[in-house]
Amino acid sequence: MPEMDSYVKYTLELLELLGPVQARAMFGGWGFYYDGMVFGLIADGRFYLKTDEQTRPAFEAAGCEQWTYDSGKGKPPTAMPYWTPPPDASDDAHALLPWARRAVETARRAAARKASSKKKAPAAKKAPAKKAAVRKTAR
Repeated sequence: MPEMDSYVKYTLELLELLGPVQARAMFGGWGFYYDGMVFGLIADGRFYLKTDEQTRPAFEAAGCEQWTYDSGKGKPPTAMPYWTPPPDASDDAHALLPWARRAVETARRAAARKASSKKKAPAAKKAPAKKAAVRKTAR
């Protein structure tokens, strides 16, 4: 497992007020987990927090930047549901806390939707039952 660099360690320190956060290497960056759910990540040297339709407007209004990556082959960049915290929250644990809480709530909603969709998945079709042989009796 790759060793955490100083930025990952610093980000963990900023998130201490949130509670027990873990960082794990993933896809060339770092994922930040709370209760086993990814709520943030570091990609390309920047920290991002998970958003959804409920939280994204607050991030947009605060001037945050969305994480995008180059899709290659002349395609436009792919936008991901992760946004930077506001500039004033980047170096202040108390200012970061409400944004991190939003991201954790987003991760919880995503996990609940995923669990719900698994419950609603259609049951596998059973093979038709074999018909019992019918004996004809002579009259």
